[in-house]
Amino acid sequence: MKITDVTLTLFGWESIPSTTYGHHTARPTGESNLGLLRIVTDEGIEGHAFLGTSSNPASLDGPGLMRFLKPQVMGQDPLDRERLNKLLWARSRIATVRSIGAMDIALWDIAGKKAGLPIHRLIGSFRDKIGAYASSEIHNSREAYVEQARHYQSTGWHAYKIHPPQQWREDIKVCEAVRKAVGDDYQIMLDSTWSYRYEEALRVGLAIQEMGYYWYEDPLHEQDIYNYVKLRQKLDIPILATEYPIGGLDSYIPWITERATDMLRGDVAVKGGITTLIKVAHLAEAFRMNFEVHHGGNSLNNVANLHVIMAIRNTELFEVLLPDAMQKYGMTEEITVDREGYVHAPTGPGLGATIDFELIERKKIGVLS
Repeated sequence: MKITDVTLTLFGWESIPSTTYGHHTARPTGESNLGLLRIVTDEGIEGHAFLGTSSNPASLDGPGLMRFLKPQVMGQDPLDRERLNKLLWARSRIATVRSIGAMDIALWDIAGKKAGLPIHRLIGSFRDKIGAYASSEIHNSREAYVEQARHYQSTGWHAYKIHPPQQWREDIKVCEAVRKAVGDDYQIMLDSTWSYRYEEALRVGLAIQEMGYYWYEDPLHEQDIYNYVKLRQKLDIPILATEYPIGGLDSYIPWITERATDMLRGDVAVKGGITTLIKVAHLAEAFRMNFEVHHGGNSLNNVANLHVIMAIRNTELFEVLLPDAMQKYGMTEEITVDREGYVHAPTGPGLGATIDFELIERKKIGVLS
């Protein structure tokens, strides 16, 4: 089997709510565009992936993908994923990691379709379902957090995570209000999105530790390993870091060797695809660490994340970023949470996703080839 073509169809995404999760995020303007990546083979099997998010249009990353990554795979056997992955990463200085991730996902999709198996079965399945947690947007009031947390608790979701206002005193009050509302037994987490100085992070950490929060995510700047080490020495609550910076397997090394975090983090977009996530999860497992998978930013990335989650031992929850309209678009059937708060393993070959090709054709902006 040989790769005969690679194309990226850009299509419009409209009516995106004006939502933010922290100072680091670009506030959406109401519209963006995604790219449907197609890797075509001489056997008629196509691999698919989505490129882009509600705040990071595919039109930004797409030209580099076509110019620098497409030539690396043309004429190659798509089943040589490890070899092709090395070739793709050799272009990481001129093409984005998000583009590398999309190419890698599409190659895995081809492999699954060729074998007639879901991707998680190719990797080696560990489970067939996992509990979901609701991951909040930033709200304007404590009451809004409380109402949202109570809703997802009442509908059976396994946990709730706060993206707070990012003012440390107010953040503590939000955490207090949510804990009081959901009771002592419901699992809740705080994701401060890299917003504190060390002194502030310590005060917030001590407070939510006392409240029984399950983990404390990204309190400090994403590369502030020095202060993460200090913070971890002062706190008992598990720290979850490494969601950013954007990078590959080697970006995790100092976090482990310096003992700067209790758990590792990543997703197929910002870490370069399924191949990287599998390697990082196994690296974390060797150190008895969890690897908690971050949301993927678009519908098909979330499916790819879910395949990895079904094939690794050391992750506990599936993240659903709220509101749905910020990350769900371009599929006829989305990942759903059942009445007991679980999401289930995909069953179709490859990604097993139901891409909305009619919508993509209606909203088509152009094709990069």
